[in-house]
Formats: sequence, structure tokens, C-alpha cells
Amino acid sequence: MIPPSNSRTDIQPDTKPDILELTREELSLWVRTHDLPAYRTGQIMRWLYQRQAASFDKMTDISKKTRELLDVHFSILTIQKRQIADSADGSQKYLFGLTDGRSIETVLIPEKNHYTLCISTQVGCAMNCRFCMTGKSGLIRNLTQGEILGQILGVAKGIPTSRPLTNIVLMGMGEPLANYDNVMRAIRVMTVDSDGLQLSTRRVTLSTAGLISRFEDLGRDSKINLAISLNATENKTRSQLMPINDRYPIEQLIDACARYALKPRGKITFEYILIRGVNDTVDDAHRLVKMLRPVKAKINLIPFNEHPGSDFKRPDESTILRFEKILHDKGYTAIIRRSKGADISAACGQLSAMRQL
Repeated sequence: MIPPSNSRTDIQPDTKPDILELTREELSLWVRTHDLPAYRTGQIMRWLYQRQAASFDKMTDISKKTRELLDVHFSILTIQKRQIADSADGSQKYLFGLTDGRSIETVLIPEKNHYTLCISTQVGCAMNCRFCMTGKSGLIRNLTQGEILGQILGVAKGIPTSRPLTNIVLMGMGEPLANYDNVMRAIRVMTVDSDGLQLSTRRVTLSTAGLISRFEDLGRDSKINLAISLNATENKTRSQLMPINDRYPIEQLIDACARYALKPRGKITFEYILIRGVNDTVDDAHRLVKMLRPVKAKINLIPFNEHPGSDFKRPDESTILRFEKILHDKGYTAIIRRSKGADISAACGQLSAMRQL
């Protein structure tokens, strides 16, 4: 669980390097280089990630001389909250400004007893999925470790104690596996390092369009949850929706999923955006059942979230329920995900940051 903070003060940009860019090993090297005791590494990390210190002056159990040294070399949380949009359903969309003038979007989603945060991993996206607004801008650049973690810390400052932020989904702007090294650096701070954010791997999920060249690495390097954006049961349709399918067709994707190193009792989540007249037929549902037999799978059905610039439409409710029933009848765990935040363009597939909130 990420502890809340009562402060909602936005951090102003700084020309010094953001200390959030450092891994534990890199921070430890800096500590040794400056002849500081080794335990300072853990102290500093706990102040950053567990107490969410907004300045080095707040690190009160560290000597003033050391705090001044840190302040000379580093800044803290250089990404800025530019705007927050509030949805009628309680969701919030954050527009974060980066030091190069670019922007990203992050969505806070209220659940029954906790919050889930949907974070971005790239500015724009190269996948060019036809149903997604992010891809329309193309890929601009990868986010750094500090920019990925900064979204969590920037939002966590306003979370009330009564409903903690416990779940992170890497499902915002960008393809996480295309920014593998920076994403994994951030995930280690989220889940592995005891002085980091202390999130359970069971509560962190990475969603990919199917960049299977990185599946083996992900299964080896982390035990977080894997979600696959599938969205079709035939190669022709999936290639029309998701150009990555031309590189990694469905047969290769399913084979890679079947071989993926899952945790005991673990399952891969398959995200299936239902689009009227495209992939929502009875035949599609039966093909999906057959297709996923080799995989330990559960299915999230996501009715398409309509947005300007797209000709796609959401299926009617009877079609959605019929599709779900076929999957249930065949023994699959299938959940209809009613995306939140549609009224502020914060639902699945609606993030862009190419316009102000």
C-alpha cells in the first residue's frame, strides 16, 4: 500500500537531475562516492517513496550537511501536475508536464476499498491501434524511470487514508514492453526494493499489444501480472485493428502466452475491446473460446469507448451480454469492464495529452 500524504503542493521543475531517476544501486554508488554511510541509501529511498518527501529539507533524520549535499546534486519529482479533471464517477485524469515541454496523462480510478492508478510509459505510442487515441500522435519518446514513478508519487499525495492507492496498471499512454529497460527499473522500485513503494506484484499489471519478443524477459525479470490487448479472433481483423499483428500474428502470440512463465495459479488477462460489427459476433466468441484453450486465461470484455475521430461504435447491451454468456458457458472467467472516466476522456483508449483537459 502506498501511504497517503496530506500535501497537494505541486513540485516546480528543476534543472538538476531528478533523484527518482536513480536505482538503488546507482544511489548507493553516489552515497559511497560522497563518503556517506551505506545506510543513507535506504534512508533516502524511504523518504522518497514511503514518506513522499517533497524536498530534502523534509528528511529530518538525515544530517543538514547531507541534505544540503543532496540538494546541490538533485531535485525531487520534476514532472508537474498541470491539470486535474474530475469525472462524475469519481475518476480523476491528471495531465503531467515533463521537463522537455511534453505532456502525459494518468488516470486515478476509485474501486470499492482502494484506488487503482493507470500510468503511462511513453509519450505517444508507435503501435497505432485504430481504436486508441494515443496512437494517433505516433511515438514521441520513452518515459524515464523517474517520469514513470513520478506519476505515482504525484497522484499519491492527494489520496485519502480511507481509500489507499494499492493497484498500478501500466495501461496508459504507450507500449510498456517497447520501453522495457526504464519500465523494469521503475517496477523494481515499485515491488522489489523494500525501501521503495512496497507494492505487491499481485497488484501491478502490465498491458501489452503483444510485443512477444519481450515476453521471456518479462517472465524472468518480474512476477507482475501480464495483460494482453487481443481484440480479435482472426488475423485479418486484428491486423486491421492492431498493425503489430502483421509482425506477430495471433498464432505466435497465443503460443508465446502458452509458454509464458506464470506464477503458480497465475493467469494471463486477455483484454477484448468489443466493437460493433467488427469483433462482437457469436462466431467471434466461439473462436475466442477455442483460441485460448492452450493458455491459463481470464478475459476482460471492454465495450468500446467512443471518441471523436473514430468511426467505431459500442455494441448494444444485448450483444455484450451474449458474448459474455458464451465465454461463461465454456468455463472462462469473463468480466465486462465498464470503463470509468468516459466523460473526461479518461476511459480505455481515450488518453492522448495532445489537448488540454
